[in-house]
Amino acid sequence: MKCMIFVKATRASEAGEMPSQQLMEAMGKFNQELIAAGVMQDGGGLRPTSKAARVTFSGEERTVRIGPFDNTSELVSGYWLWEVKSLEEAIEWVKRCPNPMPETSDVEIRPLYTMEDFSQGS
Repeated sequence: MKCMIFVKATRASEAGEMPSQQLMEAMGKFNQELIAAGVMQDGGGLRPTSKAARVTFSGEERTVRIGPFDNTSELVSGYWLWEVKSLEEAIEWVKRCPNPMPETSDVEIRPLYTMEDFSQGS
């Protein structure tokens, strides 16, 4: 099962604060464990929404908004793409992760759809 793991934004990440050297090293070690286990397929950090844009679709119309965006707790500041056997395995990996932020933070696990999910027999 493929899962997208979202590191949710915090005030610090939206302010553009970079992680400490200690946190960078801990995350690097964790990422190496994911790679060695064959779990991690991709991952990266995202710049704050002050450097971002959104395009809203409404019928044929497109509206562009330039960041920053509100609702920090709903924003994403980083991601991984993992291949795991189950949601439970993904949860166990996330529980081993260093706190990705210098403050209280959330990490969300979202399984990806597969082609079988869209087949006629589902």
